[in-house]
Amino acid sequence: MKKLLVIRFSALGDIAMSVPVLYDLAIQYPDLEITMLSRGMARPLYERLPKNVHFIAADLNGRHKGLFGLCRLWHDAHLNDFDYIADFHNVLRTWWLRTEGCLRRKKVAKIDKGRRGKKALTRQKNKVFVQQATSFERYAKVLEQLGFPIKTQFVKLDYSNLCEQQKPTNKTWIGIAPFAKHPAKIYPLEKMEEVIKVLSQKANTTFFLFGGGEEEKRQITEFCAKYPNVQPAQSQYGLKGELALMGQLDVMLSMDSANMHLASLVGTRVVSIWGGTHPYAGFLGWNQNPSDCIQLDIPCRPCSVYGNKPCFRGDYACMNGITSSQIIEKLVGHE
Repeated sequence: MKKLLVIRFSALGDIAMSVPVLYDLAIQYPDLEITMLSRGMARPLYERLPKNVHFIAADLNGRHKGLFGLCRLWHDAHLNDFDYIADFHNVLRTWWLRTEGCLRRKKVAKIDKGRRGKKALTRQKNKVFVQQATSFERYAKVLEQLGFPIKTQFVKLDYSNLCEQQKPTNKTWIGIAPFAKHPAKIYPLEKMEEVIKVLSQKANTTFFLFGGGEEEKRQITEFCAKYPNVQPAQSQYGLKGELALMGQLDVMLSMDSANMHLASLVGTRVVSIWGGTHPYAGFLGWNQNPSDCIQLDIPCRPCSVYGNKPCFRGDYACMNGITSSQIIEKLVGHE
């Protein structure tokens, strides 16, 4: 039986975008042993895939950090046993692993990130507004280069057996994930509070707030204390429990962030807010409708592919210009 290694580190949202592609690969090539090499936090995303999909966690901040760490990773994970290496990341550390594979005569392919098209989309002047290939398409292209073309079949992951509470049939459940890693991707919290304040008055509606860091949890606790029908999205099952909850939501409100992708994987509709980034860069959630993207048409955006650049205007008009009523209307109008 042939063995394929897939490598993707980086942020959880980027890792999550590999799930539909690997699901389709596993279903269409049942005799292929597929192993995902990624950060340990992503393991739950692959536990509901077919049995020929496996997972190896890389400790990139500890044992597998740096060049010597990568050497240890190669041996710890028995990477020499693989016949194919699919690099879904194409950064320095995956280049090293890829090169090691080439030297050992493995068949290797890497992602084309489409930097030229993305640069043209995000430059300050003469932007070229062309939809770039999605990460899903780019990942599939890597597999095709290795001799494994796939057809789209993935629908959603099912974590329903981990649901800690069941949604009543007469209730509406809405998830809100107001946080992101970079300021250009975060809707101002005072405006988000306006959204929560208005929506929390709706009858038969419960709101679940998603967030991870200590500051995010503090903010969530504050919102839950101030407004009725608002509660934190916490689970004893961790990420898997949050995915189970997301799968019961009627809709998720999210930034261009990991939660958009997580909700997409369990088949939940996502209303997403876009500031410095743009869906045209290819990072919209799986099977999401572009009409559910809330964004302003202003000349300076998008200014960044990943949202990690500071606003050159200094006012983050792309986010501050979106009104709370626009968001409320989008959510209420699709209940």
